[in-house]
Amino acid sequence: MVQKMDEVKKYKLNFELVPDGCWYSNLRSILSKNQWDFLKADAKSRSGGKCSICGAKTTRLDAHERWRYDENTHTQILEDIVAVCKDCHSVIHIGRTQLCGDETRAEQHFLKVNGVSYAEYRKALGEANEDHQRLNKISEWKLDLSYLKRYVKQD
Repeated sequence: MVQKMDEVKKYKLNFELVPDGCWYSNLRSILSKNQWDFLKADAKSRSGGKCSICGAKTTRLDAHERWRYDENTHTQILEDIVAVCKDCHSVIHIGRTQLCGDETRAEQHFLKVNGVSYAEYRKALGEANEDHQRLNKISEWKLDLSYLKRYVKQD
């Protein structure tokens, strides 16, 4: 089963729970500081100083890696790097946000950005947790970073 981004994205702002086997399999831990800073600056530049999800204008944007998970090939595939505000980032990584004790703020941001009820929030969170449990059945994931080829100068 291949989890396609357009199938996963039910709302403007979604939860993106990373399978346990993919924790620390991120660009910041793989690339040099200069390489990561370049990608982060590119994402922020493309966003025009606004959160790519909620549109908030802020000087403090995070770079967020968008991943797709191919369950057939056990591959974690980098789809994009986008600039997001802190509030959207806390929703995207709701599991970490819950561990830090700041779920209420993230919940309110999810409701506001998506224009949904609390019941819809809980349903979306439940579905994200179900997906996370299913993806966790795969203990090892291969990494596909072919997205980064766009940054390599071709002769």
